[in-house]
Amino acid sequence: MDLDLRKLRYFVAVAEELHFGRAAERLHIAQPVLSRQIRALEDEVRAQLFLRTKRATELTAAGRQLLDDARPLLAAADATQRRVALAARGSKTFTIGFMPGLTVTEAVRGFGQAHPDLEIELIRTTWDDQVDVLHDGRVDVSIVRLPIDQAGLTVRPLFEEPRVATLPADHRLAGKPVIDITDLADEHLLQDPDAVPEWRDIAVELRTRTAKPVPVLRSVEEKLEHVAAGHGVSIIPLSVATFYQRPDVVTVPVDNLAPNTVCLAWIATRRARLLQDFATLATSVSWTP
Repeated sequence: MDLDLRKLRYFVAVAEELHFGRAAERLHIAQPVLSRQIRALEDEVRAQLFLRTKRATELTAAGRQLLDDARPLLAAADATQRRVALAARGSKTFTIGFMPGLTVTEAVRGFGQAHPDLEIELIRTTWDDQVDVLHDGRVDVSIVRLPIDQAGLTVRPLFEEPRVATLPADHRLAGKPVIDITDLADEHLLQDPDAVPEWRDIAVELRTRTAKPVPVLRSVEEKLEHVAAGHGVSIIPLSVATFYQRPDVVTVPVDNLAPNTVCLAWIATRRARLLQDFATLATSVSWTP
């Protein structure tokens, strides 16, 4: 069975909207056309993908499985199109993604000297897209901060660095030379608790089920604005705290907190020589947190 990528894109739109009308508007097609395409896809995969009633549209178990598989498949297709288009134009470009707080100058300069005919581009990533940029072909390699979903990737450790607590300047713990993770048990964490399991295990708001929702934060700047406003605290790598210093936010070292691991990642199925060359160089340079 050959899956039609266009039908898969239609399916993903409906699965994300859970509404055929909104999905049709998003895709700029008529709703009857979308419905026919989804029925055709169901015939091809020999499974019902949606349960439709007058009140709601829901994914079936088969639909949920297809959604999990369709997203990386479509991202890989997009990445292939990008790379083929670049090759057709004769472009010799190598793109590196990197997370906030990381300085990639030494690796970039060394790679440029080794490949003087290569145009090297840089893209700053975030917690939300540091892996997505690999799967959709925006970058060739990405310098990431763990934890990430490593499925389909080759991941090579580069270095570890301490993490620190960021607090409002007038916080009761501001100015302490070091604190214990238990000192933050009463605080509201402005990030996914799973990213700081040491805090999650002792957090009062999780134990008493009084946790406030974590705002959607797309950048370090947004996170620090919330910290400065007294909305909560955050745990970030030391290099990020050093790079984004501001007078209304203080950083304090924390005992009992695992370091952050920085790694180089690329798509596991890619075997390009340039990838291997950059990986060799990246593991040999000095990374200073």
